[in-house]
Amino acid sequence: MRRAAVPLVLLALASFALALLLAGAGLPEYSHRLHPVALRGAAGLPGAMPFNAAAFLLPGIALLLASHALRPTLAARGWTARIGLTLAQLSALAFAMQGALPLDARELDGDASRLHALAWMIWWIAFVPAMALLAVGARRGASFAVACLLAGALVLVLAVLAPVGAWVGLAQRLAFLVWFGWWLYAAFALNRASASAPGSSPTARR
Repeated sequence: MRRAAVPLVLLALASFALALLLAGAGLPEYSHRLHPVALRGAAGLPGAMPFNAAAFLLPGIALLLASHALRPTLAARGWTARIGLTLAQLSALAFAMQGALPLDARELDGDASRLHALAWMIWWIAFVPAMALLAVGARRGASFAVACLLAGALVLVLAVLAPVGAWVGLAQRLAFLVWFGWWLYAAFALNRASASAPGSSPTARR
């Protein structure tokens, strides 16, 4: 089960990247530099549902499953690590919900768009403290702690503080890249930790 974490994270990243790569199909005026990712999946635009499924729903669900596979590695680390992972799971769920609650291209200030904005806020609000808790509680060494703190700080800056002016689209994409990057790093790091843990059988390490 733990070995499934890395393939699941890779699936999530590949699905998101493919969705962005094909985002301009049928909508050539869509700009990765100018527009938020979710705008391509706004209700009423051509291909909105497939885009939301590939960009948000599938990656979020895949990361939820990956986090479930990683949970046994952190189970014995105490409540700090467990709460940190739970918040990271909430972040993954909120990411998926951005696809289930798309923007409304005809009414960007309407209820549907507000629900999407709420899911986006939960995505980063859950992730930032998750990184602080895992940095302290996971006890996976200095490199893992630094990676968590750096990921949390970068997501906060890129997703919330930086997106102003003409580069809002690029800043958001960099925030998502940092987010996916942390999941991939954590999957490899915690998978190695479980394989080399004291008491693990030679068969389990293969």
